[in-house]
Amino acid sequence: MVARGSDGESALRKHLRVLEAFDTLRPFLTLTEIAHTAGLAPSTAHRLVAQLEAEGMLERLPDRTYRLGVRLWEFASRTPGALGLRELARPWMSGVHARVRQHTQLGVRSGRDVLFIERMSTREAVINATLIGGRTPMPVSSSGLVLLAHADPETLGDVVAAGWPRFTAQTIVGEAALRARLRRVRADGFADLPGHIHDQSRGVAVPVMGPHGVVYAALGVVIPNDGRSARGIIELLTLAAAGVTRALEDAYLPDGAPAHGRGVHALVNSSLASLDYFAGLGEERAAAG
Repeated sequence: MVARGSDGESALRKHLRVLEAFDTLRPFLTLTEIAHTAGLAPSTAHRLVAQLEAEGMLERLPDRTYRLGVRLWEFASRTPGALGLRELARPWMSGVHARVRQHTQLGVRSGRDVLFIERMSTREAVINATLIGGRTPMPVSSSGLVLLAHADPETLGDVVAAGWPRFTAQTIVGEAALRARLRRVRADGFADLPGHIHDQSRGVAVPVMGPHGVVYAALGVVIPNDGRSARGIIELLTLAAAGVTRALEDAYLPDGAPAHGRGVHALVNSSLASLDYFAGLGEERAAAG
């Protein structure tokens, strides 16, 4: 059972509130800022922060601010959902990026948002509001529309009920317009959003299918909004997404579980000698345990 405090909120949920206080725009916070953002009493925040710091989930810096600990990254990197998708998609993203030379990104659905788990950019690229680990409301992003177009009705209803910001005159407004655009995305097989977040930028994205034949992620680019045809970009993204899908299918069994005995080889891009070495280390540890 999960321990609960007198207010009925679990201890785990309170720890998560502390971690959720940090984001890409506020990576460093003081204890006072953590308490305020998380909506916790200072004494409670102090206790929770100390516990998280002791476990490596938070790190305290010399200026007495805190940041998320690298142990969180360590845990996330062990999951097939994060490690496998990023590793398998990266070569195909590199191919797209070499042609586009703007922003190439990979997003997955997280609640009402698209969460970007990988991104490649150049210094001279057009304005883009996303970062690795950053979130964007699904209705305003090409990647988000791809994911929302294939989400369940409950998710769509939740998104509509919560609403979303309007960044430019082109941003989708209202449920009717959103549903119409989602029907178009499903029919076309891609989302093309010129000027929906910034007037100078255009997002184009396609779905990445997973082992179950469902949409697993969105692969997209952000390019200049200069009125040029996106046909070549869409074809390039579609080809790359198909490559990621084949890699995912090779890495997973039909039930979605990593293939027995070859999980590391299938989910990580490295030399065969290196992968065999790591697999051997794992067998030695299992035998020792």
